[in-house]
Amino acid sequence: MAEEKKETWIQWVALTTTVLAVCAAISSLRASGYSTRVQIYTTREANQWAYYQAKSIKEHSFRLNRDVLTGIQLETKNPEVQKYLAAKIKDYEGEIARYDKEKGEIKREAEDIIRQQELLKRHNGAFALATMMLQIAIMCSAVGALVKRKLMWYAGLVMGAWGLLYMGNGFFLWF
Repeated sequence: MAEEKKETWIQWVALTTTVLAVCAAISSLRASGYSTRVQIYTTREANQWAYYQAKSIKEHSFRLNRDVLTGIQLETKNPEVQKYLAAKIKDYEGEIARYDKEKGEIKREAEDIIRQQELLKRHNGAFALATMMLQIAIMCSAVGALVKRKLMWYAGLVMGAWGLLYMGNGFFLWF
C-alpha cells in the first residue's frame, strides 16, 4: 500500500514536470521572439537617429550658406546682386524650415520606436524570468523524485507557480 502511494506521488511529479517543461519551452520561445524584435527595433532606432543626424548636417549646411550670403549682402551695394542674394537667402531659409520640420517628424518616429522597444523589453524580461523559474521548478521536481522527497517537489511546485505567474505577465504585462 505504501509502495502504491509512492508510485502515485511519482506519477504526479512526472505529470507536473511535463507541464512545467512545456510552459518553459513556450516561455523560452516567446522570450526569444521578443528578444529578436528588440534587436530589430534597436536597429530601426539607430537608423532613425542616423537619418536625423543627416538632416541636421544638411540643415546646418544651409544655415552656413545663408549666413555667408547674408554677410555678402550686407557688404554689396549692387541692387541686382542684393536682389539675387535676398532670393537665395529666402530659398535657404525655406530649406532650413523644411529640414527642421523633417527632423521633428524623424525625432517623433525614433521616440515612438523607443517606446515600442521598451514594451518589447518588458515582455521579453517577463518571459525570460518565467523560463528561469520554470527550469528551476523542473530541477526541484526531478531532484525530489530522484531522492524521493516530497518537500523538493513542493518547492518545485511553488517555483513553478511563480514561473507561471511571470509567464502570464509576459503575455499580459500585469506588473
